[in-house]
Amino acid sequence: MTEQDPQGTPEVDSGRACLEMRDLSMWYGSEPALNGISMDVQAQSVTAFIGPSGCGKSSLLRCFNRMNDLIDGVKTSGSIKFYGAEINHDPIDVSELRRKIGMVFQKPNPFPKSIFDNVAFGLKMQGYRSRVEIEEQVEWALKSAALWDEVKNRLKDPALALSGGQQQRLVIARAIAIKPSVLLLDEPASSLDPISTLKIEELIHQLKNDYTIVIVTHNMQQAARVSDYTAFLHMGEIVEIGATDQIFLNPVHQQTEDYITGRYG
Repeated sequence: MTEQDPQGTPEVDSGRACLEMRDLSMWYGSEPALNGISMDVQAQSVTAFIGPSGCGKSSLLRCFNRMNDLIDGVKTSGSIKFYGAEINHDPIDVSELRRKIGMVFQKPNPFPKSIFDNVAFGLKMQGYRSRVEIEEQVEWALKSAALWDEVKNRLKDPALALSGGQQQRLVIARAIAIKPSVLLLDEPASSLDPISTLKIEELIHQLKNDYTIVIVTHNMQQAARVSDYTAFLHMGEIVEIGATDQIFLNPVHQQTEDYITGRYG
């Protein structure tokens, strides 16, 4: 059994599945969004969720750090375990859970602060007081997000003055500054130009050495490029999940092949 820390979420054990879902269902009021999802997410890998609009990809992603709790009328059933600890039911420290399972949204959302203060924000919330320590962590996070060389001489500039691609990498830097275990990426490149998209994909390849990454993408080519595992969802259910090469080159289900080849969706 995994020993729990004082905040109510488990210490990381890289020798097992990071997230385990069993019979997970979710409703927006009376409308079903997810139906009996059972799957594992492997640690230090990239798992992509693909499927047509409205199939439940983002709803499932938000279950992992209970962001759906912020939506009125949402109900869930079933089990989600994060390194062996149940997170889908109280009591649990949801703030601590979201520190360990960070999230980056489709549209870059930097704070109306300086570049430096955006990345330092979470550190200060976590209790960092030493200016030297904060500066070291900010530099580390910006380097890890492949942004340091572009902004190191303008850290006091407004974050909102950055390009869209730079803002998204800044948001990723802000997320990893507090050292989460998992990064949830909800279509992180959908609003970016091709060059910025390539940088985000290169960043995902680098980050998976240290983080478990789950990405929702409408771009199947992107899923094929960046992920180790792919799950195809349709109408709130997982049709097929497996190694990305297998899903794209030799899918088991005809429905998966039809979607990947563009016959629908």
